[in-house]
Amino acid sequence: MKSFIFGQDTEERLRDQLEDAIDRHEDDPAPDAKGDLSPLERQMVRNLLHFGERDAGDVGVPRADIVAVEEKTSFDNLVQIFAEAGHSRLPVYREKLDTIVGMIHVKDVFRILATGAPHPADLSGLIREPLYVPMSRGTLDVLADMRQRRVHLAIVLDEYSGTEGLITIEDLIEEIVGEIEDEHDEAPEALLIPLDGGAWDADARVELEDVGTAVDPRLAETEDDVDTLGGLAAVLAGRVPQVGECVDHPSGWKLEVTDSDERRVNRLRLHPPVEPEPAEAD
Repeated sequence: MKSFIFGQDTEERLRDQLEDAIDRHEDDPAPDAKGDLSPLERQMVRNLLHFGERDAGDVGVPRADIVAVEEKTSFDNLVQIFAEAGHSRLPVYREKLDTIVGMIHVKDVFRILATGAPHPADLSGLIREPLYVPMSRGTLDVLADMRQRRVHLAIVLDEYSGTEGLITIEDLIEEIVGEIEDEHDEAPEALLIPLDGGAWDADARVELEDVGTAVDPRLAETEDDVDTLGGLAAVLAGRVPQVGECVDHPSGWKLEVTDSDERRVNRLRLHPPVEPEPAEAD
């Protein structure tokens, strides 16, 4: 198509050439020669080739999953939140999450605890300035910003300067090397769990593509701009359905909400279509 539009002189991009070379070796079980790229290295190179195509709104932690503290939180409560969250940095907001005024690093908290220094009356002395980036900023630029500013956490802002999410430098690295887990990370929960009678217990974050593969392809067919099962339930209901509500899918499946709040659906139970009973012969 490019040749037809621009002529035969159009040169293929180096990115395309590299990806074509990787594609030709996609099914190779092991390197052809010593020092050649392993399957894992090929996947990392592929991820790197597409790293610059994503923006800040595509990666990191979405707004609904942000663990943050209000700036009037006491020091003792801050310590408790750090212990429960297991994060090294926590955003600090003023009254609402859309007004993030900074972040606190756990090592500043630990320094006070380790030295036996008096607990501060407020958190103002612990707050550091994070990096603020628009959701349209490219991931490569965000990584460069973090390196230049020597900051490992960025607050992602939407078009109204509200909080869209946050990105850590670990999130960016994981886009290239894959998921990084340490000894403090909890084992991931299954997003889809089969139940008796053909029903399924499902995390609302599960991708529709995965639901279509594991449960029923019809559940992945939608013309709406949604990617998750929770988003599909909200679209079908026309709002965020509450606990106990059942939403009918055109395929006959029923989506029962088993956990939700005022902003989002957290968990659902999928009930299979009821097959009509065969008519009795006269």
